[in-house]
Amino acid sequence: MSRFHLIAPSGYCINQHAALLGIQRLKDAGHQVDNTAVVSRRHQRFAGTESERLADVNGLVHLTAPDTIVMPVRGGYGASRLLEHIDWQALAARQQRDPLLICGHSDFTAIQCGLLAQGNVITFSGPMLAANVGAPELNTFTQTHFWQALRHAQYTVEWQGEGPACHTEGTLWGGNLAMLISLIGTPWMPKIENGILVLEDINEHPFRVERMLLQLFDAGILNRQSAIVLGSFSGSAPNEYDDGYDLNTVYAFLRERLSVPLITGLDFGHEPRTVTLALGAHAVLQNSQNGTQLTISGHPFLKS
Repeated sequence: MSRFHLIAPSGYCINQHAALLGIQRLKDAGHQVDNTAVVSRRHQRFAGTESERLADVNGLVHLTAPDTIVMPVRGGYGASRLLEHIDWQALAARQQRDPLLICGHSDFTAIQCGLLAQGNVITFSGPMLAANVGAPELNTFTQTHFWQALRHAQYTVEWQGEGPACHTEGTLWGGNLAMLISLIGTPWMPKIENGILVLEDINEHPFRVERMLLQLFDAGILNRQSAIVLGSFSGSAPNEYDDGYDLNTVYAFLRERLSVPLITGLDFGHEPRTVTLALGAHAVLQNSQNGTQLTISGHPFLKS
C-alpha cells in the first residue's frame, strides 16, 4: 500500500465532507494518509495563509518516505500567489534523488508547469482528494487510470478521438487551459518544442475557450508542438445567442489555422471520469480511424 501526503496550496476546501470521505476511503484501502490538518485550514478564500500554503510546497523537499504520493486537497485559486517564492531548485534536486509522485490538476497546473519549466520535474495531472477520491461515488475508470499511471513504467491511454490521422511523439505537457494562459511570459511557462500539448478547462463558454486557444496560437506556442490534444471542457454549454456556435465550431476554426494535428475527445479534466497523464514524460501519439492511442513513458512510478 502507498503513503499519501496531502497539500493545500490553493482554495479552502468548502466541501469538508468530501475531503474527509476521501481520506477515509484511502485508509480503508490500506493506504497511509498524512498532513490531514490542511483539509480544515482556512484564511479568507484560501486554504491557509500564504506562508502556510507555501510551506506545503517547499516542505516536500523534506519528505523521506519512499513511494510517497503527493495530492492536493482541491484546486480553486491561490497557487499563482506562491510561484515567486517556491524553492524550485531545491524541489528539482529532491526529485532527482528520489522522486515523489505528485498528482493534481486545475489550479495546481501552475505549480506543475513551474516544476517542469524550472527543474524538468515530471508530475501527474490526475485526481485530487475532494473532487475525485471524495466523490459521492468513486469512478472506476478514474481510479483504474490513476493506478495504471503510477504503477507502470509505460502505459497507454486509448480513446476514439476526432482529428486527422497522425503518428508523432514528444514531451507531454499542459493541463488546465486558463492556468497555462496565466503563465505566458513568466518564468513558470515551460518552453517545450515539438511536444504533445494536452488542455482542459471548466466553466468557460466556448468563446472563452476559443479566445484562450487563440492566445496560445498567436503566441506561437501551438504551432511549435507536434500535436494538440483536447480533453473535457465541462460547463461550456452554448446559449441561444450563440445560434449554433459551440465547441465543435471552435475546433473547426482552429484546425483551419493550425499546422499541427488537433485531436479531441480525451476523457481528461474536471469530470468524474478522467485519465491520469504524466506531464513532462515522453509520449507517442497515434490517431487513425481505428482510434487514438497515447503511450507514455519515462515518468517516476511506484516501486512497491
